[in-house]
Amino acid sequence: MTTHPSHRAAAAPVQRAAQLVGVVFLLVGVLGFIPGITTDYGSMEIASHDSGAELLGLFQISVLHNLVHLVYGLIGLALAGTAAGAHSYLLVGGAVYLVLWVYGLSVGHDSDANFVPLNTADDWLHFALGVTMIALALALGRRPSGTSRTGAER
Repeated sequence: MTTHPSHRAAAAPVQRAAQLVGVVFLLVGVLGFIPGITTDYGSMEIASHDSGAELLGLFQISVLHNLVHLVYGLIGLALAGTAAGAHSYLLVGGAVYLVLWVYGLSVGHDSDANFVPLNTADDWLHFALGVTMIALALALGRRPSGTSRTGAER
């Protein structure tokens, strides 16, 4: 059975949220490869705490860091196809960012273990992203649009 685009149900709010988060990650990943938006672009390393490049002059990045953002964005867009996938992306993705926040606080910024690389601004952005993604998942749930929390239709 084939469905026509006109017969598709509207995206659930959780799907729209996952799409938005995915697009933002894609945008950040692309911007990280643009000189000028990325300061000290010539000092960007593939993966090392020695990378001197900073997105917007604030967030330390590397080629690996940019690629991770691009992949995270693509995963978000792919999983936003269903409410359950979008919910999982926001919930699990948020948890991953909270783990990354703890990791960033735990390793020294000049340590070889800081291979992504991460600086203080990255650490706190990861905290905010983790909390926001989990909050979106919990607030928006997996409900399809047009139904209430109890599932009753109007």
